[in-house]
Amino acid sequence: MGKQFPAMLPEHMDFIRKQHLFFVGTAPISRDGHVNLSPKGYDSFRIMSESKVAYLDLTGSGNETSAHLEENGRITIMFCAFQGPPNIMRLYGTGTVILPEDSEWEGLYGMFDPLPGVRQIIVVDIYKVQTSCGYAVPFMSYEKERDTLQRWAEQKGEEGLRSYWQEKNMSSLDRLPTSLGKRNV
Repeated sequence: MGKQFPAMLPEHMDFIRKQHLFFVGTAPISRDGHVNLSPKGYDSFRIMSESKVAYLDLTGSGNETSAHLEENGRITIMFCAFQGPPNIMRLYGTGTVILPEDSEWEGLYGMFDPLPGVRQIIVVDIYKVQTSCGYAVPFMSYEKERDTLQRWAEQKGEEGLRSYWQEKNMSSLDRLPTSLGKRNV
């Protein structure tokens, strides 16, 4: 059933590259805090090495991942096989939020195709990889990406996005400051 590894093996990386969807899980330290689980799509995930990954984080209705990473750094990324042999893979790590004004931004952002509405890049240093069976995950077929978020971000424009961030993305549900809130973007 489940196996653990200190870093990704080549077959893990091959599996990840075939996925159209991944999930990001974070949580605050407080027992009363909200655990966050976010699905992510588009061509927004990159493998940097066997122990480091990054993804483009697009504007959303909240910014829980950023707040939790600012507070404690814990993050789990999960991939599920919806086609082919059953498999679930979790990447356990410590995450860092990179904003456009950070020195690392240009080098990281150049690894991705530009997408409208990008607010930050999440970089994860992996300390454990776990695979499990995925026997109960259903078969589903990929049709295409939704373009709704991209059209929304293009319509907002850069100033509209900044205003939206000020209104919706400066703190978490538990009032923890996000990277945007800490740096007052």
